[in-house]
Order: sequence, then C-alpha cells, then structure tokens
Amino acid sequence: MSNPAFEFDHVHIISQNPKASAQWYEKMFGAVIKRESVSRGAPQIFVEIGGKTIIIRGKRPGEEPSDPKGVQQYADYSSHNEWGTDHFGFMYNGDLRAFCDELRAKGVTFPVELKDSNGLLLCYVGAPDGVSIELMQA
Repeated sequence: MSNPAFEFDHVHIISQNPKASAQWYEKMFGAVIKRESVSRGAPQIFVEIGGKTIIIRGKRPGEEPSDPKGVQQYADYSSHNEWGTDHFGFMYNGDLRAFCDELRAKGVTFPVELKDSNGLLLCYVGAPDGVSIELMQA
C-alpha cells in the first residue's frame, strides 16, 4: 500500500481565459464551478468533477506562459513530447462510446480517438489551454 498520509487534492491549470475554460469543463463533463477568487493578481476558479478539484487560474503579474505543444502521434502511443505533466485521466462509469459521441456533437476534438487498448476502452480529449484528458471506461 502506498503512503496513507497522502490524498490527491487537485490539478492546477494556467489558462488564457479561466472563465471560458471553467465553463468548458462544466458544459462538456458536467463539472461544477465551486468558487471563484483572485490569488496573486490572477483570477482563480475551482471546478469540481468526480469528487476532485481542477483549479484554473489566469496569468499572474510577471508570468509569460509559453504555448503548449499539441499531442504527437507515434507508432503505438501519443505524447506531448515535453517534460512535465502529459495528461490527466478520468475513469468513466458509463457507456464511453456514447459519451464520446455526445462530446463530438458539442465540438470536442480527440487527439487520440476512442480505441481498445489491451481490453481497456480509452481516448484522449483535447481540452482548453492545450490540456489533454484521458477518458477510460470503468
């Protein structure tokens, strides 16, 4: 067992348009905007999904964030091909094929289309700010 003193709390995203990004998670995934504030001179929005928090914040004074790389395809995998977080993932408790059809109808892009990977149905969703989200059927 891993160290029980730790519990996962949040993912923190820097966004060019935090409000629009938070609304995207709300519209596409049914997330709930729990709180909005300003921290260190930047808007900060707390979005809850699946019992976990995504914190989406704007650019702080003095920061000059660079544009993220898109997902690149390789022989049998995909990657942003850069150091740091490549993606985060959600287990989806439902019909993932049907959910992906709903997302596609809303205009969501899929850097990695729905596929069977060793018996696990999964895909990658292109989210705002260059974020990739892996969805896996539970």
